[in-house]
Amino acid sequence: MARTRSRPRARGNGPQGLPGISVTGRRAGVFCLLLVAALCVQATRVQVFQAKDLNHNAANQRLTIERYSQPRGNIRVGADTVTGSEPTGGRYDYKRTYTDGPTYAAVTGFASQAYGNTQLEGVEDDLLSGTDSRLAGWAVWDAVARRQNPGGDVYTTLNRAAQEAAMRGLGSQKGAVAAIEPATGRILALASTPSYDPGSFAGSAAADQAAWNRLQADTDQPMLNRALRQTYPPGSTFKVVTAAAALAAGVVTDPDAPTDAPYPYVLPGTTTPLVNDTSACDRPGQSLDTAMVYSCNSVLGYLGVRTGLGPMVAMAENFGFNDARLDMPVRPARSNFDTTMNQSQVALSSIGQFDTAATPLVMAMVAAGIANDGTVMRPQLVDKLTKADGTAVQLMKPAVYRRAMTPAVAGQVQKLMTDVVENGTGGNARIGGAVVGGKTGTAQHGVDNSGTPYAWFISWAKPAGSDAVPPVAVAVVIADSAATDVTGGGLAAPIARSVMRAVLGR
Repeated sequence: MARTRSRPRARGNGPQGLPGISVTGRRAGVFCLLLVAALCVQATRVQVFQAKDLNHNAANQRLTIERYSQPRGNIRVGADTVTGSEPTGGRYDYKRTYTDGPTYAAVTGFASQAYGNTQLEGVEDDLLSGTDSRLAGWAVWDAVARRQNPGGDVYTTLNRAAQEAAMRGLGSQKGAVAAIEPATGRILALASTPSYDPGSFAGSAAADQAAWNRLQADTDQPMLNRALRQTYPPGSTFKVVTAAAALAAGVVTDPDAPTDAPYPYVLPGTTTPLVNDTSACDRPGQSLDTAMVYSCNSVLGYLGVRTGLGPMVAMAENFGFNDARLDMPVRPARSNFDTTMNQSQVALSSIGQFDTAATPLVMAMVAAGIANDGTVMRPQLVDKLTKADGTAVQLMKPAVYRRAMTPAVAGQVQKLMTDVVENGTGGNARIGGAVVGGKTGTAQHGVDNSGTPYAWFISWAKPAGSDAVPPVAVAVVIADSAATDVTGGGLAAPIARSVMRAVLGR
């Protein structure tokens, strides 16, 4: 009988029958592989997906040290710089300095080694600090060599004369000014008072901390940007929006013809009459032009209700109301016009009361849109971004925001506004040799309207005889004044006039 040879039995119990590997060893190997895989996943998550968050974490000092390891790029007004850098001899090699800091604080914001950055200093931080990839000559080599590029410059759209006129006019009052070039949306002035010196806490020393603490404790809130970050009831300046909506909807076809507005006008669904500030308004059938000249609440409230909630909302939103992303590139607070209201609330909102609230920027957009024949341009604070050597990185171009109304309707509203200045409450805005259109506003607020009223004025101006689009539109609000007679025509109109004169070169 033939002898069969038995096959040797494989050692171990592995699936491949590998000799010498026990069950315990195999399990340990698998466990190690899982640990390596988990480590790779975690490293990828941290270094790729969480890299941006970790880089910008407040506790990460590496980026702050890098940001201030060289002079920062500058923010410019025309050819002039309004910022600078100086060596510190400390942990951070350089700190930010400001030329006439309070004048431009509402535009520049601050760049602080201890407290971060805001406004243009924040939005354009990568460019100013030199970390923007667009500044690199050869991005790959710069990344390998960890070479930091010189910071770039931010050229603003500001008109220096207009900015200085705005700050002078506001003086010690709480208030703000926004001025726009209607044809392009370029912001010519952006001022807020009281202001502050962003250079006083730009470093990280004890003196910087003390300056910051004083500003935080100041009840006048000098660091509040009232031009962009604060909303106010616009009062009668909003009647420009209501007039435009009524004309665009055909509720009014002839601004000089009598309307069917009753007097007294009782708010719908109530027994409360909508009162006027002057007896010149106290008769029925006032024309739209007369109602604007004397700022008649009863007529404009009635016309707002006749126009209807939908068209009123649409017209308000054409000028920037209810837009939470109106970046320029800094983001302002959202201006509000309610989209759900009963008729009495529509009447109050049509005269800039109830829950209607606006930033000075948006009210400047209202004036600018009317001046630009009904086309509202997107507001623009930056003209261009450049490398340190002046080479352009990005050039900003004008962009249409909304076409709010036809040129014909805009022309009718322009006539209403010029009549307000020539014959009505806006007389303090007149400029010799110029055509000026405007609208005053005095907005009540507080419990039972007990607060000091907000004094508003919006306007535009152009040289007399010119057929071109007016070169400037302005909104001014005085939020708190020691004056005994708080009116838009008395307090805000003279400031608007000085800003417009600066732009017109008069």
